[in-house]
Amino acid sequence: MNDSAPPSDPRGTPTPPDGSPTPATPTPTPTPWAPMRNRIFRILWLAQLGSNVGSWMQTVGAQWLLVSHHSSTTLVAAVQTASLLPVMLLSLPAGVMADVLDRRRLLIYLQLAMALVAGVLAWLTAADLTTPTVLLALTFLLGCGQAFVGPAWQAIQPELVPRAQIPAAATLGSLTVNLARAVGPAVAGFLVAASGAALVFAINAVSFLFVVAAVAAWHRAPQTGSGHPERALAALRAGNRYMRNAPSPRRILLRAALFVIPGSALWALLPVVASSRLALGAGGYGVLLAALGVGAVIGAFTLSWLNSHLSPNRLLAASALVFAIGTLVLGVTTNKPTVVIVMVPTGVAWLASLSTLNSALQLSLPAWVRARALAVYLLVFMGGQAIGSLLWGALASPLGITTTLVIAAALLAGTALSVRQLPLRALTGKLDRTTDAHWPDPHLVFEPDLDSGPIVVVKRYHVAPADTAEFLQAIDRVGLSRRRTGASRWGIFRDGDEAQTFVELFEVPSWQEHQDQRSIRLTGADSEFEERANRLSEPAPTVQHLLPAQDGGA
Repeated sequence: MNDSAPPSDPRGTPTPPDGSPTPATPTPTPTPWAPMRNRIFRILWLAQLGSNVGSWMQTVGAQWLLVSHHSSTTLVAAVQTASLLPVMLLSLPAGVMADVLDRRRLLIYLQLAMALVAGVLAWLTAADLTTPTVLLALTFLLGCGQAFVGPAWQAIQPELVPRAQIPAAATLGSLTVNLARAVGPAVAGFLVAASGAALVFAINAVSFLFVVAAVAAWHRAPQTGSGHPERALAALRAGNRYMRNAPSPRRILLRAALFVIPGSALWALLPVVASSRLALGAGGYGVLLAALGVGAVIGAFTLSWLNSHLSPNRLLAASALVFAIGTLVLGVTTNKPTVVIVMVPTGVAWLASLSTLNSALQLSLPAWVRARALAVYLLVFMGGQAIGSLLWGALASPLGITTTLVIAAALLAGTALSVRQLPLRALTGKLDRTTDAHWPDPHLVFEPDLDSGPIVVVKRYHVAPADTAEFLQAIDRVGLSRRRTGASRWGIFRDGDEAQTFVELFEVPSWQEHQDQRSIRLTGADSEFEERANRLSEPAPTVQHLLPAQDGGA
């Protein structure tokens, strides 16, 4: 399979990876606020907003606590690292849990655990027992909770709104983070200055309880499945196989990494710039964060207009360039009003990038692997922030804040330029990702045990000479589909005795996984790919299932 980028249309949007033409007239885009008409979405959104406000208050309180104790830039930047590093360690098992377990119950238990940790931090801080080590350790535990919450929370969004509203839901999800950034830091700066960090830590603990109440009010619809829950290790391997064989999601992950690693410099060094270069107190630092949040709110209102005038690739390039300018201004000027003003469009750029990447990934994923794939996205995005924060904090000590931010700005400019060579693949919302169990039940003389394996499936095609080239192109797509949905090995062979007979072989680890493959993992797009290959066979293809020799009795 050639994994090079597909050709783009004149606006910079690649054609779909299945080769189908892009519709000349796009369908109307739902308004950005359409998901808010859904009562449950609205309740969960408000609860998430409250929790994010508490989290930003916690971040400001933690960072300013270290700044007030004259900690090093590396230690201050490590607050973000401690909160985001767990994503790198736990995202993949978190995605498996969110796909295998009941997401509603999982979210409730995790929010309760985080409320307990935040409450302990508030009590220790009030008792003046919070050392930098204790602060970073408890921040790390809260990050662990967020690592497990992230994939489950992202994966429930398509359960709450119609598919056409997923981009709007992704934008609103990003808005909660950035609206919280506009409110939380400013409130936290005032409260830290007036009462100390313990109060903001306590407010964060209470915010988790609001999420518990909101999720408990959601009555999740019964979920369809194969009747046999996936085992954790098998589910993890299946998710990894999917991502390895899904070109569009992989490109989205690459674009996320290219943006977030240099972009994390601004977030990591902003408190140090506010304190040392701009001579601002906790309230002034909150104002800078609020300016970024206000920009994100503006971005939420204008994103629909931006999407109607710019392709996703051009929007990503423009966002990276604007964020580069904001990072550069932060590093080279000490004029406070200028920095505050520039942070507003910088916030717009941050939200535009997050929303574009997140909605593109949501639209490209089938339901059965959604949480696992989103876990990989969170691993790249938040893990990139964690590594980037530590990297930029470490560089700022020997190089200075200005030089470090200039380097980050230059890398962001390079990210903008790289969109031409590494564009997002087609927004695969154009492909049918709904479940389509189009394979007929296999006719077997015995019923294999679910743990039997590996299973080898043999499919024979007879293709006319004139159709051979077209068939080989079509079967290439089928091979990717097989590997995405469960095949650990796949190959297409030509029969040496019959030149126009092609034999497709693929191996699936177990009979249960093959049952999952045919019942819950295949999508409408997979059906289309296979039907193209089937049409070129005359007569129709035949299928055999080969099982381990010990199955079926003597």
